[in-house]
Amino acid sequence: MPQISQLAATWASQLFWLVVTFGIVFLVVGRGMLPKVQKTIDSRDRSIASDLAAASKARDEADRAEEAWRVRDQANREKAQALVADARQRAQATSAETLSAAQAEQAKHVASREADIRAATARALAEIESVAAEAAQDIVTRVSGVQVSADEARGAVQAAMAHG
Repeated sequence: MPQISQLAATWASQLFWLVVTFGIVFLVVGRGMLPKVQKTIDSRDRSIASDLAAASKARDEADRAEEAWRVRDQANREKAQALVADARQRAQATSAETLSAAQAEQAKHVASREADIRAATARALAEIESVAAEAAQDIVTRVSGVQVSADEARGAVQAAMAHG
């Protein structure tokens, strides 16, 4: 078999060209492309690291801003509560003052009406006394036929009203 005897010669030549091809590929890839890829990877790593540092810095600033906002918010709430308490106190004072003035006005009004009632009662009693004296004078005249003076009739009515 002649093919087997040529196997060693072709095998060596194929191995030689395999090593040459592998060497060229290694030089092209290892020396030409790999540094560019590595440079891109390093650039990306630096970019990511700087982005992470910027994000961390922004988060820290946001945390500080949030804390400052919380402090301002708490101070504003305290101010608002103080204003509400002050307004409530002033409203209570105004309400008490208004109520006091209304009560004084009502007491004056009641006293005035009570005086009117006393005056009306006195007038009514005087009229009742007058009518009762006339009626007593008329009854005495009709029943007994005796004439009674207006002063005597009034005195009898006053005495009866005092006892009764």
